[in-house]
Amino acid sequence: MNVTTPESTAAEGTARESATHETSRVLPLPANPALGAVVAGGVLAAASSAMSWTWTADFPGDLTYYGSPAGLQWLALAGGVLTALLALAWRGLRGLRWLNPSGSANGVLFAALGTLAVCWYAVVAIAVELDGLVNLDPGGWLAAVGSLLAVLGALGLPLDRRRAVRHAELHWGLYAALVLSVVLRVGLDQGWALHAVPPGIRPIFTENLWFFVALPAVIAALRLWRLLDGWLRIGRIERPLPAARTLPAWAEILVVTAVFAVGLGMVEFGVSTEYGELFIGFLLLTAFGTAALLASGAVGRLRELTARHRAVTTGAAFAAAGAFPFTQSSETYVLIGTNILIFATVALGLNVVVGLAGLLDLGYVAFLGVGAYAAALVSGSRFSVFRDLHLPFPVAVLIGALAALVFGVVIGAPTLRLRGDYLAIVTLGFGEIFRIAMNNLDGKSGPSLTNGPNGIAAIPDVSLFGFDFGEAHDFGALHLGKNGNYLLLMLVATAVVVTVFARVANSRIGRAWVAIREDETAAEAMGINGFRVKLIAFALGATLAGLAGAVQAHVSGAISPDQYLFSGPTPPNSAFLLAAVILGGMGTISGPLVGAALLFLIPAKLEFLQQYQLLAFGTALVLLMRFRPEGLIASRRQRLEFHEAQLPAQAAPIDDVPTKTGA
Repeated sequence: MNVTTPESTAAEGTARESATHETSRVLPLPANPALGAVVAGGVLAAASSAMSWTWTADFPGDLTYYGSPAGLQWLALAGGVLTALLALAWRGLRGLRWLNPSGSANGVLFAALGTLAVCWYAVVAIAVELDGLVNLDPGGWLAAVGSLLAVLGALGLPLDRRRAVRHAELHWGLYAALVLSVVLRVGLDQGWALHAVPPGIRPIFTENLWFFVALPAVIAALRLWRLLDGWLRIGRIERPLPAARTLPAWAEILVVTAVFAVGLGMVEFGVSTEYGELFIGFLLLTAFGTAALLASGAVGRLRELTARHRAVTTGAAFAAAGAFPFTQSSETYVLIGTNILIFATVALGLNVVVGLAGLLDLGYVAFLGVGAYAAALVSGSRFSVFRDLHLPFPVAVLIGALAALVFGVVIGAPTLRLRGDYLAIVTLGFGEIFRIAMNNLDGKSGPSLTNGPNGIAAIPDVSLFGFDFGEAHDFGALHLGKNGNYLLLMLVATAVVVTVFARVANSRIGRAWVAIREDETAAEAMGINGFRVKLIAFALGATLAGLAGAVQAHVSGAISPDQYLFSGPTPPNSAFLLAAVILGGMGTISGPLVGAALLFLIPAKLEFLQQYQLLAFGTALVLLMRFRPEGLIASRRQRLEFHEAQLPAQAAPIDDVPTKTGA
């Protein structure tokens, strides 16, 4: 009789992992010189931030000063310091071991790659925008050399690598497309290829010559990536973390608080970036830095602390968000933070429908519009048909939430008997019907209710208990402007939605939603009323969206039908909301919040790309879904579904280990 024990389960998992992974070096370097190169490279990259990178102030950020870092130099400083610290932590330096509890050198490599990406991006940007490498000062050269030295040293450390990499061969059609693109580019540039193009569509070709360069570049980059991946063989490997040293409760709480303080600083830096080059560098360093901390096990150790102190973690998160407006000198950035909270709250409401119940809703933004219009109509706006009706803000919010609830039940009752693509098509139709109806209720095409395409403007500012949210307030040395007032108000609404989501997800109805999502037929066979459960999810999601919409109407001061589209260049719209849920991590609380923040910030900061903004944004989404399909902050069930073979065995009885069918 075979008895399964936690030790045997862990041993089996280690054996499976060793069969597919190995610890080896990419470059045949001795360990100590390789480590020295990493530390030296990180120090040089960090030291370059105190030197001039270019002689002219024409490059954004003015990188001409000595001893005064600015713009991208701050990112090089952060990347270099992180690289050196992770390398010393991997070596086991006393006082830094907490930074690399997994003992893997992969985190060192990712940090070095992030520093390289920032430094070389800055060098290339300076050379392109200022016409030549001659515009680089010693600091720029030092950053480039130092970051490259750190990467070469990291490749000489023993890394966790896959034993084999299997890639499907590129189809011959891609190479044919590459050749055809090059031929057409040359032919269109010289004019002889235009004779084969009908005159009516020639402008399409002549005005988009960039496409015939971009397509070969993408194919070449794909081929280069496959070659690089086959050489490095760096894969997703999660080592079981050793038992942590027991700390006093107050020390653990202090660590959690410090982490959120650092997070607040990072968010403040990202939101307040003043030009596109700096924001792209921030994204590069954040992506590689996060990968480095994940590989080193620091994030896993932090996850253990937050699990033990959930109340403190939640309080610290909301305290950091509440402190954000007091750290800003510009109301513009505070408004961005307010809009992020609105978008994130609506995405969390959609997470009830998509993440928990598994219902694909493509018209969810309509419920946001229902709540916004219902609240705006009774808020005393002179453009409302009920201009003499001015209800208190809490009552207006309640009316907006109830109106969305009614629409959720009315729309959900006849449509939720559908499944899959059919349900998605119906909800997409509802979203478009709502927008068209709001356009037509102008007194000409239909009854006079919404003022048609002009919408409802001049919505009065909120006033609660004598506190006017439309005016600036001073609290001693702290200043809070109008947008800061509304950010704190939206933070309260977010807290309400988070509380509702957390309570419902862990309740009996929440478990029923998950059962319906995984297998509706099996759930109904176990006695769950599928239609009733789905209708409750649809109604609750609509109510949360209506609540956020009511607050949004007062924050923006005006609403119009063109704000509630299925897709568009700026959020919130149904496509962006769905992307935020999937990108962040379905079924979690923090996932949609992080996903919504990224999806709002990225388009706002990529405005310098102009007509190529959506192209770059779509490319970023494709890359994120390729390398992190389960979402940025995924539950164990999602990680197991997408990376079952790569998850380490758990030190627990076999019955407690979830599988795809029993997660």
